[in-house]
Amino acid sequence: MKLLRDILYKVEILHIIGNTNMAISSICFNSNIATKLSLFVAIKGLNTNGHDYIDSALSAGAHVIMHEDNIKLPIEDVTYIKVSNSSKSLAILSTNFYNNPSSKLKLIGITGTNGKTSTAYYLFSLLKKLNFKVGLISTIENKINNTSYASNYTTPDCIEINKLLSMMITNVCDYCIMEVSSHGILQNRIYGLDFDMAIFTNISHDHLDYHDSFSQYLKTKKILFDQLSLSSIAIINNDDPNGPNMILDTKSRKVFYGINNNTSTYTLKILEDTIDGLNLEINNIQLWSQLVGQFNAYNLLSTYSAACEMGIDKMRILSVLSELKSVPGRFNLIVSQEGFKYIVDYAHTPDALLKVIQTILHTSQANCQLITVLGCGGNRDKSKRPIMGKIAIENSSMTILTSDNPRFENPEDIITDMHSSLSKSLKNRMKIIIDRELAIQHVVSISTSQSIILIAGKGHERFQEINGQKLPFNDIEILNKYLK
Repeated sequence: MKLLRDILYKVEILHIIGNTNMAISSICFNSNIATKLSLFVAIKGLNTNGHDYIDSALSAGAHVIMHEDNIKLPIEDVTYIKVSNSSKSLAILSTNFYNNPSSKLKLIGITGTNGKTSTAYYLFSLLKKLNFKVGLISTIENKINNTSYASNYTTPDCIEINKLLSMMITNVCDYCIMEVSSHGILQNRIYGLDFDMAIFTNISHDHLDYHDSFSQYLKTKKILFDQLSLSSIAIINNDDPNGPNMILDTKSRKVFYGINNNTSTYTLKILEDTIDGLNLEINNIQLWSQLVGQFNAYNLLSTYSAACEMGIDKMRILSVLSELKSVPGRFNLIVSQEGFKYIVDYAHTPDALLKVIQTILHTSQANCQLITVLGCGGNRDKSKRPIMGKIAIENSSMTILTSDNPRFENPEDIITDMHSSLSKSLKNRMKIIIDRELAIQHVVSISTSQSIILIAGKGHERFQEINGQKLPFNDIEILNKYLK
């Protein structure tokens, strides 16, 4: 329980009707989870407007309503608080309700189009192996030391974030490693959090259905760095042409890492890149890693950069980096009893898909036949569908176009978007199998010692989203089913 007047600290209030000297049991923005003594915040979203659910929240027992639109005349014993921005106000309320937990540990945010999850996992794993107490907020799962919690979003809502951070404080965590998505930034889920460090991995085509343009997407990512304090650190991929844009207005100290840029503080050379791992040189010290591909070299370098800036001994860091294994659903290599090779990867953007394919081709024998299984998600950025279809088909011996979370769209329409603009010769190198399980079964049946199978797009996910339902489905489990 908290007193309402205490959790209103720093909220930009336009006016209040009612009493603020009352107990609050919880904060919510979903009327379905409102209970007795709840504070309900009415937020305007893309598809729904929380102001339409105020009556529902009141019926459930909420006795404080925060709103930004004008609403009907108040009822007795309910406090109404009008604010200029409901989503920012919710973030501040959440921080106050959980006693400002982000200020009580070292919070590291990681943003970018690709590499967020891997970098977060590697940094979390490194700190754990070095005996720090640490939390993780990520696409795959949320973790507090050795305990795992389900994750529904890359960046949870601000109430959930502050609740998790508060639990980390209770469990004496020194650090929290957090993926920061563009949706999370734009919806003010991270507003008011005290970041000690922010890492920029890269930026490329993604989420343009939500951000309207690449320029808007870039500006959204930049907000994380704009909000950093003088005492914080921005760690920037110096090889990404948009890296300098990220830090134009930041107050923080700036640190750079890069493979192709010798002006960086932290540098890396790839001495050898094979399907078995990477032989690297990081700041003139040689390192062997079990991870594969240039994209993982960048992830390791960003992890190394962050750990060094935390003050950890570089030799201890390198020792742990050499032991790290791939993240669930990220370039997971599975070898059948016959020695046939299969790779499951989350690649769901054009840039990520191209990098994974290039890595496979670069690290494989010259006569390797790459067979790719690929789909695109429904009710998401349609503009990337033909780009991804072309990347897969141009660079593979055969591509199976299939479903990948069609949501409320017809899978056939999604697949048509992926191939309709291609030439006849390219279309001859593809096959359509709408059912994803049948597509995986088919590639297992045609595998040979000369082929490598890439199953792209879903990676760690454990469900298929079809017509409003989340049906159990995991690429690795389905693959293993048919390998047996």
